[in-house]
Amino acid sequence: MRIFGPSSSRGESRSDREKSRDLTKIRPLLRFVWPYRVEAGCAIIALTVSAAAVLAMGVGLRLLIDQGLGGDNIALLNDALIYLIGMVVLLAAGTFARFYLVSWLGERVIADMRQAIFERILRLSPAFFEVNKTGELLSRLTTDTTLLQTVIGSQASSALRNLLLLLGGIAMLFITSPRLAGLVFVLVPIVVVPIIVLGRRVRQRSRASQDRIADLGGHIEESFNAIQTVQAFGQEANVQARFGDKVNFAFRTAISRVRARAFLTAFVILFVFTGIAAVLWLGGHDVLDGRLTGGELTSFLFFAVVVAGSVGSLSEVYGDLQHAAGAAERLGELLRQDSDIPVPDNPDSLPEPSKGAITLEDVTFSYPSRPDELALNGFTLDVAPGEHVALVGPSGAGKTSVFNLLLRYYDPDSGAVYIDGVDLRRLKTAEARDQLGLVPQDAAIFAADAWENIRFGRPGAVDEEVRQAARVAGAEQFIDALPDGFATFLGEKGMRLSGGQKQRIAIARAVLRNPAILLLDEATSALDAESERAVQQALEILMSERTTIVIAHRLATVQKADRIVVMDKGRVVAEGSHDTLMAEGGLYARLAALQFDRAESETEEDKKRSISAV
Repeated sequence: MRIFGPSSSRGESRSDREKSRDLTKIRPLLRFVWPYRVEAGCAIIALTVSAAAVLAMGVGLRLLIDQGLGGDNIALLNDALIYLIGMVVLLAAGTFARFYLVSWLGERVIADMRQAIFERILRLSPAFFEVNKTGELLSRLTTDTTLLQTVIGSQASSALRNLLLLLGGIAMLFITSPRLAGLVFVLVPIVVVPIIVLGRRVRQRSRASQDRIADLGGHIEESFNAIQTVQAFGQEANVQARFGDKVNFAFRTAISRVRARAFLTAFVILFVFTGIAAVLWLGGHDVLDGRLTGGELTSFLFFAVVVAGSVGSLSEVYGDLQHAAGAAERLGELLRQDSDIPVPDNPDSLPEPSKGAITLEDVTFSYPSRPDELALNGFTLDVAPGEHVALVGPSGAGKTSVFNLLLRYYDPDSGAVYIDGVDLRRLKTAEARDQLGLVPQDAAIFAADAWENIRFGRPGAVDEEVRQAARVAGAEQFIDALPDGFATFLGEKGMRLSGGQKQRIAIARAVLRNPAILLLDEATSALDAESERAVQQALEILMSERTTIVIAHRLATVQKADRIVVMDKGRVVAEGSHDTLMAEGGLYARLAALQFDRAESETEEDKKRSISAV
């Protein structure tokens, strides 16, 4: 599988820019339109009717002037006015239907597209996120889809309508006056080509202005997400100064855009009305010479304006379509992106209920972003059902990599991982993960209330089960003390909670899941001593009934394990009980000695502070 890397508009290569102009890139996304082909067909009929009504109004103007205003028959005047009013009503009805149907189609198609892309991204492995920035993915889901929404919900129908007006207008010009039509085709390029060039410059500066606004948004998001760090280091003034620089830069870019837009508007007024004056001058001579009637001249001018407007609109729409092609290509890449965790065609099943036996057999593994660095090297581990195993070792030893393989975030480069004797590669990923409960070191708290955060472990759980899980995790008391209890909004990333409280929410989530295998990654590292004791007691009850693998450094956790596995450089270097490993005097003994020294140092420091306080 090809994993595309992060990209940005600033770093886009020349070939990327050329590809983004290829309008065929939009074609694969038309499959999202196909389910709504009836609505799309009705929209096309509506825009055809509205375009025909516009052209028919030109004929109505000729009838009004020549037969209504230029004659003595009041009935003809009335008929001409009724005809015009009828065309206006038809135009209004067609425009309403076109605008509603096309806008509905754009909103519906983009909603489906966003869901499809989000669903695809959710099912990609962490390897994908190693090489793709979250901000880039957010941009594709929001900015790129919004751009396509504009194209589908507005620009595409506008392009078709203007094309119909252009073709119909040209035909009516030659029918009305071939001589004046020749003049128009001389004047139109002189007027329209500079407008297209200037319009392109305006669009470029508009995009630059949008980029500057995006920079502002990124700076604001970064500053607000790190607000505690900003305030802790007293950097409010510096952050504000950098924001001020970006604001001024955005202002200068916007003024450049405004200046170009104002010049374009003045140019359009000058040249368009000069061209109209030239047609009027020549047409006036034809009227005086009897070659044209006043109504025909008026309708000719009407058709000329329609043709010129259609050409200008089509040029602008074409530029937008080119811009949208790049967005479509980026979205198409996401929709084609496959996970590097394949699902077998005929998957095996785990025994019911799962026993929780784990085996990693001669596993070698390296992360896709670091292919030359082995995270696990010939790693072998057998964990019996119900056994409590602790993984210890220095940072980078490969402990977390074991969890990543068990959760099947990645597949090993060689060797195999088994649950209850079944190779994970022969299972549906969801079925394998259903047997696992994870409590990570950094608890993920969603911007929701406590009910929803804990129920994330088992969405179908009733309130009493959620409360019981919180009670086991030692979280019930502090949650009830919140302003609205379990219904209290916990803030963005759990900002309203302390580190220990977040961890207990995560533990409650795992308790509610009731898995066969429990994975604890420094689950009590963020807790104070009192909270750690309470949670540790709850975890011991939970662990006694299921297979548990713990990544831990604290001896209080490690000493109670049935077996301690010491890891270094992706290998098992020793295993046994705490006393056995201490007696061997290897890596475990050295790590334990360092921890004892640190613990004694902290104890002495606490004593000194207590004496000073007295």
